Amino acid sequence: MPTHAPPSTSGRPRRATRTRSVAAAGAIAVVVGLLTGCSGRAQADTTTTAALTDPLPTSVPADTTLVIGDPTTQFALELAGDEIDAPLDFEVEWANISGGPQSLEAFRARSLDVSAVAEIPSLQATWTGVPVRNIAALYKENWDTAPTYKLASAPGVTFDSLEDLAGKRIAYSPGQAQGALVLKALVAAGLTQDDVTLVELPSTGDVYPTALAAKEVDVAPVGGTAVKRYLGKYEADGAGAIDHHLRDDASHLYAPVEVLDDPAKLAALRQYVAAWAKAKIWVSDHPEEWKQKYYIEDQGLNEEDAQYLIDHATVPDIPEDWAEGIERTQETIDLLSKEQEREPLVATDLFDTRFTEVAFQAAQEQREADGSAP
Repeated sequence: MPTHAPPSTSGRPRRATRTRSVAAAGAIAVVVGLLTGCSGRAQADTTTTAALTDPLPTSVPADTTLVIGDPTTQFALELAGDEIDAPLDFEVEWANISGGPQSLEAFRARSLDVSAVAEIPSLQATWTGVPVRNIAALYKENWDTAPTYKLASAPGVTFDSLEDLAGKRIAYSPGQAQGALVLKALVAAGLTQDDVTLVELPSTGDVYPTALAAKEVDVAPVGGTAVKRYLGKYEADGAGAIDHHLRDDASHLYAPVEVLDDPAKLAALRQYVAAWAKAKIWVSDHPEEWKQKYYIEDQGLNEEDAQYLIDHATVPDIPEDWAEGIERTQETIDLLSKEQEREPLVATDLFDTRFTEVAFQAAQEQREADGSAP
């Protein structure tokens, strides 16, 4: 995903936030250099000095900078302009980084302060020696009807229910959300890894649809327009996709513990979490504008693909209480600990709940501003 410039056709005023962009290639280059020269965060002292019961600081020192890997929110803030009232009293360096693998490498290199991810990266980071915490949580009100991924099947493969996973070759990425979904689906079907063949493949780009089309695997979790395009090409040949009716909707901002231990950055993160929450609501409340400016003009999708994403868009749930989400994360931890022979973790240790009210209140404020409050 490219680093976004402000949309030139929106007619909206630019935000006053001090910002500059950091290219992903440069960030990864820093990662490689630091990893070859020192251990970085991977071997940092895991002792936490911040008291999680202390209130979040509200004053941001003038010289504070955050390096943020959250391109979608960056674009939303620039597109919305003054329709989102969320001043950021610090310099923002936008990094073209999102997702677990890139953000974890950048955390190790100390070249990133916070990033947008799904459920698994905070677990993966902790298991690989990088202490982190989730500082924002978003779930889908429509999680059952608009899942992040569907389970797609190769042409000619009989696959009508989760029980049909038995005996199948399944694309599997153990350190990512798709891999966790596969394990959850096996449990839901009453199956074990011994009942299937897990084929380890990276879940990047078109790897999974390509493997399905080539019949290298029988089933794979595929999301977004990739599902639509895959079925458009191969459904006539017997390809398919089913809903799994499992929770795969967790979305977070997460940050290294040592960043959260810096009072200046902690105060800045408080402001950013509020801006993030407002951006999520604004996008949901402005589907046509988001489709045109982001999906079509920025991402280069055609009208049909863009509309597909709007039709399956998240109805955001930014909860006032994270207890249920944390409980689901604990279930995921327990599953992965067993199936992947990982160290047991306590999910509550991975969430900084001081940010809960910040995000919830910001979301409510944006709904009122947009006129979408119930």
